[in-house]
Amino acid sequence: MFSYQAPADLLKDRILLVTGAGEGIGREAAKQYAAHGATVILLGRTQEKLDTVYDEIEAAGHPQAAIVPMNLEVATEHDYIELCNTLHQEFGRLDGILHNAGLLGVRTPIENYDPVIWHQVMQVNLNAPFMLTQTLMPLLSASEDASIIFTSSSVGRKGRAYWGAYAVSKFGTEGLMQVLADELENTPNIRVNAINPGATRTNMRAYAYPGENPETLPTPADIMPVYLYLMGPDSQGIQGQSIDAQG
Repeated sequence: MFSYQAPADLLKDRILLVTGAGEGIGREAAKQYAAHGATVILLGRTQEKLDTVYDEIEAAGHPQAAIVPMNLEVATEHDYIELCNTLHQEFGRLDGILHNAGLLGVRTPIENYDPVIWHQVMQVNLNAPFMLTQTLMPLLSASEDASIIFTSSSVGRKGRAYWGAYAVSKFGTEGLMQVLADELENTPNIRVNAINPGATRTNMRAYAYPGENPETLPTPADIMPVYLYLMGPDSQGIQGQSIDAQG
């Protein structure tokens, strides 16, 4: 497991956006970021789940979160521009993005893969992070210390049979992260990296491995050290890396 002990005020006064914040790893990351002092913008497609996370953050006495209901599968360029304008008016800057939202799709041979599902997976896992990052870059540039974190996977480093669109989208994510990191090499106030969470006790994992006992897997809380490290100032100078949360 990645070893890091985050100070209590690690993210004090930071404005952070977390996608897929309604459940699983995104929910835990949002709560951890808030617990370490950040104002967290919760982006997800299900209002009720976002409301629950919002209430949990408020009940714990952490900085008040913000909610952005958005379905990344159907979001348009106009939607991203509207989001950017809203965040600019409310906060004036953005100190970090955790691109956590993702779709598994189906596990089946490429020959049989449904093109509709393929498109859905690519839209959420690859196109949305590209659009979101591109549109919000002016807000990230306004930060003194901004961190962009993409979500990778072991099947996005070495292809494995039947992982289809999910694997290909994660190869694309690794490429997007590396290209952007190289472009920002001389922009010291923005760093770009990726996290491979590994096998974690989430609904997506249970769907991918229905015969697996989830009790044998780490929880989202167990893998949070690397999420805190890369989002906080202790990771300044780390650029273009893809880090294993359980490595």
